[in-house]
Amino acid sequence: MRLTIARCSVDYIGRLRAHLPLATRLLVVKADGSVLVHSDGGSYKPLNWMSPPATLRISEPDDEAAAAGAVSIWTVQHAKSDDRLVITVEEILHESTHDLGVDPGLIKDGVEADLQRLLADQIHTIGTGWSVVRREYPTAIGPVDILVRDADGGTVAIEIKRRGDIDGVEQLTRYLDLLNRDPLLAPVRGIFAAQQIKPQARVLATDRGIDCLTLDYDALRGVDDADSRLF
Repeated sequence: MRLTIARCSVDYIGRLRAHLPLATRLLVVKADGSVLVHSDGGSYKPLNWMSPPATLRISEPDDEAAAAGAVSIWTVQHAKSDDRLVITVEEILHESTHDLGVDPGLIKDGVEADLQRLLADQIHTIGTGWSVVRREYPTAIGPVDILVRDADGGTVAIEIKRRGDIDGVEQLTRYLDLLNRDPLLAPVRGIFAAQQIKPQARVLATDRGIDCLTLDYDALRGVDDADSRLF
């Protein structure tokens, strides 16, 4: 990765045109060919950029640009279109190159798989005497996250989301319609479980006879105190 802090102006030329006037900015050139132009603000989003595949060519300015103060011209050409980013550099304040190596990728904590595993291991937090039949219970239209027997021997299908919206309720409804056709399982009721459940999803679930369960990830992990509840 190449990091350059420079006084520069930037022009994007292609399907649209955009101009950044002369100012001090951070130029990031990545190994994948992408080039990003950042200011000291705006959070993570660059002011302008060129996505890969692209090639960077640094050239001497012509006489007119040199007379205006330019010391180099960076032209970033996209490989699959006519779009290009032209960076006119007037002064380089800092420049460094770093080999970042192979990135292992983002490891997310609290994803649906984690919630499913923790809830299955602590199914008693929903009801005394409940037991897990199977996680990822297979159906013709996809796996049910957790299939459970309640204390009375009834079958319960649990669908787990990080953020519960109407689509999740619709998904659980389809599972319930299919499961209730199996005489060995029916009747099957549903629980829609999520860390956050949108009001519209809660209304729809209630209308369809589906219970809603708000999950506390920290409590499931045992981070919270003993009085913490899932709902």
